[in-house]
Amino acid sequence: MDDLGTLEVRWVQGFTGQNVHFVDKKTVCYSSGNFVVFTDLDTSRRRTLQGPGCGIGVLATNAPRRVLAFSESRLEPSILVYNYPSLTLRTQLKGTAKLEYSCLTFSTSGPYLACCSSIPDLMLSLWNWELEVIICRKALDAEVTDLTFNPLNWQEMCAVRVSCIMVWNVEKCENLQMIKSSVINLPMIESPAKESAAIFSQGSDGNFSYLGPRMSVSAIAGLVGEEAAAFVAKKEEVGRVHASGLCWTASSELTVGCKEGHLLQVNLDAQSVSILFDPTTAVEQEPLLPPGSLCSLTMNRDTLFAAGEVRTGWMALLVFLRSSDCSVHPGLLPLTVFLPLQDGILRCLLIKGAKRHIYRYRPLLPEKVARVLDIPPGEFVAAMPLATDNSFCVSVQDNGELQLWSIDSGFCVRSLSLCVQVSATSLASCPSALYVVVGTATGYVFFVDLTQKLQPRVVHRPRLHQLAIKHLAFDQGGNFLLTCSDSHVFILDARPSKMFQIIGFTEECGSVLGISTHYILNSSHVRVLLLSSGQEGSLKEGCQLMAFSLPLQELTEGRGCADPLGRLVDSLIQKQKFEVPQPLSSAVLGPNSSVFSYCSRSRTLQRFNLPESPEPSNPNEVIQLIPEEEVDGHLLGPAFVLLSPHQCWLASVGKDGELRIRETSSLERYLQVQCHACSLGGARTVSFTTDSRSLLTTGSQGKSLVCLWLRLKPAGAGEGNMATQYGQNLAAALKPSLVAENTILSHMPAWDPKAPVPRSAVPPHGDKGSGRRCSLELTEQVDEEEDHSDSSLASTAEQTWLDCKVEEVLQEEKMKFSEERKSLQKAIRELRNTIQAMMRENELLPDIEKLEHLEFNLNEEEQMRLQAKGEEEVARVRNEIELENLAKAYLREVLKRDCWDSMQVKGQAIKAFHSDHKVMNYPMRERTQKELEDLQRVQRIRAIEQADRSIQNSFLSKPVIEKEEEPEDKGEMESLALAGSLSSQFGARNPYLYSQFELYIRAQKINQIIVLQDIIYQVKMDFNKQFASVFKQKEQEISRVKERNKRITEIMAELDLKGELWEPALNDSERPERALTVEDSEIKVPKYLSPEERLKEEALKKAEEQRRLAAKGDSLRERALDDMMGGVLEVKKEEILKMEIPQPEFLSRPEVQWTEEEKKSFKVFEKKVKELSEEQEKYRKALEAEMKKLQTSVKDGTQGFDQVLVKLFERKVKTEMVIYQEELKIANLVYSILIEEEILNREAELTNKLYKTRCMKNDLSEEVRQCKEKVDAFRETYDNIIAEDKLLDKGFKKEFSDVPGPLVDQLYKLYKRRPWVQRMRMHSGYAASEGLDHLKKAIEELNAPENMPEGLDPAVWERFCQARRTKVDSEQKVKQKALTLAEMQAFHQRRTDEDERARLEVKNIMEELRVLNEEKMRFRLNIMVQILLKQGQVEVEKGDFITDLSDSVLVHRKVVEDLNGTIKTLGEQKIARMMECKDYRKGIIQMEWEHHRLTMHKEDLQNKARDIQKFQVSQEQQEYLSEADHKTRKTKQLSTMEKNITLHEKIHQKNVSKAKAEIQKLKQQASQWAAKSHALDSKLAVMNIAVAEIKNISEATAAEDTQESSTDRRYQEILQRKRLVMLSQAQSQELSRLRAEVERLRMKNFPALVDPDK
Repeated sequence: MDDLGTLEVRWVQGFTGQNVHFVDKKTVCYSSGNFVVFTDLDTSRRRTLQGPGCGIGVLATNAPRRVLAFSESRLEPSILVYNYPSLTLRTQLKGTAKLEYSCLTFSTSGPYLACCSSIPDLMLSLWNWELEVIICRKALDAEVTDLTFNPLNWQEMCAVRVSCIMVWNVEKCENLQMIKSSVINLPMIESPAKESAAIFSQGSDGNFSYLGPRMSVSAIAGLVGEEAAAFVAKKEEVGRVHASGLCWTASSELTVGCKEGHLLQVNLDAQSVSILFDPTTAVEQEPLLPPGSLCSLTMNRDTLFAAGEVRTGWMALLVFLRSSDCSVHPGLLPLTVFLPLQDGILRCLLIKGAKRHIYRYRPLLPEKVARVLDIPPGEFVAAMPLATDNSFCVSVQDNGELQLWSIDSGFCVRSLSLCVQVSATSLASCPSALYVVVGTATGYVFFVDLTQKLQPRVVHRPRLHQLAIKHLAFDQGGNFLLTCSDSHVFILDARPSKMFQIIGFTEECGSVLGISTHYILNSSHVRVLLLSSGQEGSLKEGCQLMAFSLPLQELTEGRGCADPLGRLVDSLIQKQKFEVPQPLSSAVLGPNSSVFSYCSRSRTLQRFNLPESPEPSNPNEVIQLIPEEEVDGHLLGPAFVLLSPHQCWLASVGKDGELRIRETSSLERYLQVQCHACSLGGARTVSFTTDSRSLLTTGSQGKSLVCLWLRLKPAGAGEGNMATQYGQNLAAALKPSLVAENTILSHMPAWDPKAPVPRSAVPPHGDKGSGRRCSLELTEQVDEEEDHSDSSLASTAEQTWLDCKVEEVLQEEKMKFSEERKSLQKAIRELRNTIQAMMRENELLPDIEKLEHLEFNLNEEEQMRLQAKGEEEVARVRNEIELENLAKAYLREVLKRDCWDSMQVKGQAIKAFHSDHKVMNYPMRERTQKELEDLQRVQRIRAIEQADRSIQNSFLSKPVIEKEEEPEDKGEMESLALAGSLSSQFGARNPYLYSQFELYIRAQKINQIIVLQDIIYQVKMDFNKQFASVFKQKEQEISRVKERNKRITEIMAELDLKGELWEPALNDSERPERALTVEDSEIKVPKYLSPEERLKEEALKKAEEQRRLAAKGDSLRERALDDMMGGVLEVKKEEILKMEIPQPEFLSRPEVQWTEEEKKSFKVFEKKVKELSEEQEKYRKALEAEMKKLQTSVKDGTQGFDQVLVKLFERKVKTEMVIYQEELKIANLVYSILIEEEILNREAELTNKLYKTRCMKNDLSEEVRQCKEKVDAFRETYDNIIAEDKLLDKGFKKEFSDVPGPLVDQLYKLYKRRPWVQRMRMHSGYAASEGLDHLKKAIEELNAPENMPEGLDPAVWERFCQARRTKVDSEQKVKQKALTLAEMQAFHQRRTDEDERARLEVKNIMEELRVLNEEKMRFRLNIMVQILLKQGQVEVEKGDFITDLSDSVLVHRKVVEDLNGTIKTLGEQKIARMMECKDYRKGIIQMEWEHHRLTMHKEDLQNKARDIQKFQVSQEQQEYLSEADHKTRKTKQLSTMEKNITLHEKIHQKNVSKAKAEIQKLKQQASQWAAKSHALDSKLAVMNIAVAEIKNISEATAAEDTQESSTDRRYQEILQRKRLVMLSQAQSQELSRLRAEVERLRMKNFPALVDPDK
């Protein structure tokens, strides 16, 4: 087969990488399976590079150098570097990665490549890919997936993590290079709480707070070593922003975008983070940058381009005007991720859209955004060429997207989305018409018309299956379409002229794994082969083969080929079943009944020959097949095999991703090509064009589609021509039908999703197998299914073709046999009535004549079957119930064991008789053996310690003066206060208890905890004993109440009284053991008894009946006693109330007819009746008195018990108090132990940190020493080179001593002259060499002959040029050495600084250890003591929750009493002195008052004298006093007054005339108003009547308004009272203020003993 030709990749579609990369200015590349695809953005031309291995991992490019690199997908992968556009392998880098690389990145400033390996060996490696050497490495603590170089400095790299930025710096010193890493944490969204600088929470005076010292979080967590150093509290991570993208700026800073919408700027030198944009402070309601819009960033000078996720739907352009100013321009495009061109100046952006469309955006032309690349968004399910056109192929993706591709160019001609939420599963192309069919996961088949390739459309969509359609296949002649899902195979007419008619279906045993057809032109049948898994086979492999033939004439005419349900007749299709020895994953039917298959277990290709059967065979017969030929196949299975259209070539693809083509005549030789990556699952499908020259393959995970071309060699031209000739012959044979069918197909209407769905193509409803079960039980339908069949008509819009077919058959049978059904139903009803009448008659017959019920059964077998079925169901349900009961019983036993049996004292309660008061005891578990052993151990230790202390005290004791003995109760009280609890008063005295002032070490605290736990146990047990005695008392009281109630019941029965007695009883909380037993009264359903239990119960009942009858035997003595004396020998006193005097017989006659004897008898009778009534009354009163006495005793007894229970409750409260006191001690001790452990953890952590820091300090010191030696050695070399350079300068004139002086000066100027060359930053050798090349070119230009001075010999000029070259080389060497020396000195200085920082860190750690040890000792000595104080002895002001006693002092009571006595004495002395001062001050005040009075009287007299002196006189008074002739003056006054009187009279007359006119006018108006008043009087009478009526009505309704009026009146009274109350309060406040003022004034005059000097 290798002589035939070679397989070449034509084009590749799909996207399996993470991003698209620029490989030069106009070409981008991306990975697709096992290929790298290159696309020219201008011409859209594509090229492919096939990976050498099993797949391509991560991809990276270097556009300025036009190289790309990618890692292999295999174990211990290598990194391959290729040149572009030659696509030749440049280098192969063999790293240390074990599994894969997580990221690759190139540096644009040098030949450097950084790579990060994934788990298990996380490592950052820096390569010089030109020299194929690793420069340096750095171990990582987490996987890195995105790594970038600083475009201006290859020695800086960074990566983004969730809440931090990782930065790596490459430092070198001559040949020594290393990577230093640093972590920059991102800021918090909200301002974090200020952290305390100190480790311990203590005041300035060194005293601890209540909770003791506070340790670091790692010490609290108990971590030591590396875990403590790497531990980060979760609360420190919560609230930080999360980085999503970053880019480098021109100043080597980082711009970081966050998921929350924040934009940050990171200064790497200062390692500081500043916020450029904060969306939480936006002025608008919605921020300009919503969360998720900064996923990708790139910088172009002062412009930042940012793109977000798909859901944000827009891109943001940010223009930086200054370092802290930015503006946002949203709404450019609905884009997500962009990929910048790395050439320094951003001229082009690639932006990836929501549907994986790649757009090109040019910042210089922002209005032009062009789509340059389309990447299919989904996964390829299948692909195949059009059977009628070899220049096109079609593919379908899992999201229902159908694409039409050009096979020659690989461009997508058109795409079609089938429907929303459609998941495609299979694809097939029809040879007889230009359309394809697509199978979906819901069982639909889409027929897509491709007659107009630019406008594909869906013309038909039936539903054939309930499950996903796995396989679709046309025969080579385009006659039939076969679909399969699960075990059903449907056959459809493939011609559009037949409207894709469904011919029928056939069934296979098991799931169908593959379909293959074989058809020879002009033959009468189509041969079909099915591969199935069998009944219990796998879903991927099968051993069953079934072959059948489809006769063309019979099936196309449709006469008698299928039953009413559509199932094809087995005899017509001639089924044959075969079985192979090993399961197959794929099989294909070839010519001459040959079968080619692949076996995954043996990894071989096999060929079988199917035997021909001249006669119809038994369809159930299975024929065993043995492989005729077997060759090695794909190493990784399963594999898919396919025959070429001319049946001579066999193609196979497997999980290894290889495509192999073999000749069917010779399977050993084959052509092979790696078309898919085995790491992605290999290949899934393969298909041929009709000329067999082109092939299409799809990946197993649907990520790539590969088109290959078979390039024939001259030796294989014959076979190629044969394949081409077959395709041409097939096209010519099918051309007439193709033209006719295409015409019909083009005129078919397009399928409308909103149009009503026909019954033959509707979705499923109900049970998936309902149609199949109905097909087998058509004759077993009962009457109750009629309603169901009617209702099923409404759901036909959700059925498959088979379900509709079943329903149609049911409807036809129902219509056909309706009369017969009715007659049968009528006969059945009559027969039922007859049998029921016979059964009722049988019930009335005697037992000897009765028939058994079984004799009335007409179908005893059916009854037995139903009974057996019922018993089987009962057994199943019983088994389930038994298992459930068993599980519950096990759970009950577990709960009982853990919560009941293990309790030494069960939880119990006592409830009061006359209230809801209840007292619980203490449930107590039995102490374990370990607890008892620990207690005994502590007791032994304490006994030894006490004995040792007593011996020491006996030796060290000295005679002391005996003090007066204090009362015992006072000493006991003080001991209880110092003990911290009252446990000794509650039966828990323990002599082994430590004093609270002696607990210094950890062991003592642990022993004290054990002793305190024992005390709590004793306190609880003591209370439980009292509880048990009270509980017994209640039981006795209940028994006494029951006895008294029994007597009361008897009395009530004798007195014929009715009523309910109070009967106390113990409830479930008082008898908790009742929860473990179930009483028969609690079960509400009848108990199930087995037949054996029933027989046993009946036997017990019979025995009980016999005993009862025997006890009722005839006794002559008892019968005689009953007859004579009513069954008793004497009359009891209790029977006196029931006694009656028998009346004489004559009382029935009238009294006039009585005789004298009868009258005497009547008197005797009346006397007896009176005596009996008196006796009965007396006895009744005695009974009532007794009953009252009993009731009183019951009440008194129960109330007395309630009082006892109250006392028990009080005891319980005190016991709880004691227990809480002891538990508080334990809590304090445990907390102190915990704090001490934290201190020890912190000490261990600091010790470990000190050890590591010292080791690092030693290493740094050694590095500093070595670096200093290298710097010194290199400085000597540098000094020598400088000296040599100076010698060249000094020896210039000596060298040119033969040249005249003026020319020598001119040459010296030229010698010192240097051309101008753009200075480049020397961060890399690449940049330095490039700058040197530019300088040499400029020097060569200066060495040109035209620059030679006039009159200079050319030989001298050549010698001068050579000397200048030597000088330039020396200068460049000096510069390079100077840069190297500066770099080495900087490296040495950094190491020195690190060494100094390490020294300071060691010093700080040692100081921290010293402080920690001091605090540890202080904490051990600073014991927390619990003291009991009575109310009133605490002088500290109480807090709201917990009183702060940190500043309090504990003193003895006697000290306070002595101090109070001293204060009282001094107070009395002060009061006496104050009284003396008060009397003296009183005299002084009286003299001051008298002086003040005299002063005021003096001032009053002085004011009167001043008033007399300053008395004022008016002008008239002055004239009167100055004028002498008073008569003349009076005359003048009289004449003036007369004139005034005359004037007033004139005015008066005038006013009177005006008044009279006004009066006349008013009289006229009065007459008019009188007339109007008369008219109103007439109306007033009528209105008075109306008013009276209204008044009556209002009086009638006044009662209704009384309440409302009273409410308002009450409200007014309340308001008035409130005002009065407020007024009284105000007045009382005023009085209080006045009293306070009076008191203040009084105290002001009160004498005080104050030192005037102070």
